Amino acid sequence: MAEREHVDARFGFGENWRNFLEDVTDDRIREAESSLREMLGLDNLAGADFLDIGCGSGLFSLAALRLGADRVHSMDYDPDSVAASSLLREREAPYSNWTIERGDVLDADYMSSLGDHDVVYAWGVLHHTGAMWDALGQTCDRVTPGGRLFIAIYNDQGRASRRWLRRKRLYNRLPAVLRRPYVVCVMFPSELRILAASTLRGSPRDYVRRWKKPRGRGMSYWHDLVDWVGGYPFEVAKPEDIFRFCRDRSFQLVELRTVNGGHGCNEFVFRRAENEQDRS
Repeated sequence: MAEREHVDARFGFGENWRNFLEDVTDDRIREAESSLREMLGLDNLAGADFLDIGCGSGLFSLAALRLGADRVHSMDYDPDSVAASSLLREREAPYSNWTIERGDVLDADYMSSLGDHDVVYAWGVLHHTGAMWDALGQTCDRVTPGGRLFIAIYNDQGRASRRWLRRKRLYNRLPAVLRRPYVVCVMFPSELRILAASTLRGSPRDYVRRWKKPRGRGMSYWHDLVDWVGGYPFEVAKPEDIFRFCRDRSFQLVELRTVNGGHGCNEFVFRRAENEQDRS
């Protein structure tokens, strides 16, 4: 496997996902399935070959299986993520056609060896590689003609994004014992505003439920906060730049969900052209 360019600090994504496995319930799996159906515009994935780049906990690979995918291939650079996905497979789908391995989206030879796939999924991953545009190019190349590409990329907020970059670097330079308190300190002002808004509406329990019930896509509130504060490397892009990059590689945008200029991930679903004439 080709080595990545050195990064001064890298977040332990896989460790966070292994902790998240304790919270993976049937409700969370159903939320993940719903997210795939809604964004891909498909009732199911029957007959599909699904590639999960940066599989993390393996939740969406499992969701693809439950939606009928014929074959699921999961890969992640972080060995703890590979271990987390393997544990989930052992628990939920031990005899399925689900392959999990360590791999680097920036390794052109490795990515080429994967072949083409009907659905390529890379949610909130490519901006954590240290070379986002190269990673996106490698990801685009793995979509079969007529196939779908589902990606999510952090929104470019200009100065605000640069502030978050500094916070993320600091998180990863802190001793492990200080990282959880740091997450609480960083997120406390925004969480306090959310609690105040719920209280003013007369429903403070709504805030408590945010911590207990599955978030959109079946995620966990606390693990998302840790991922957000600590997630480094960290790159961002404006929606129009992602659109142009994929358009120039023969992809048509078929679904878009933005964060309305705020922080977080803009979600994109593209469809690759069927033939050379469509690509011109």
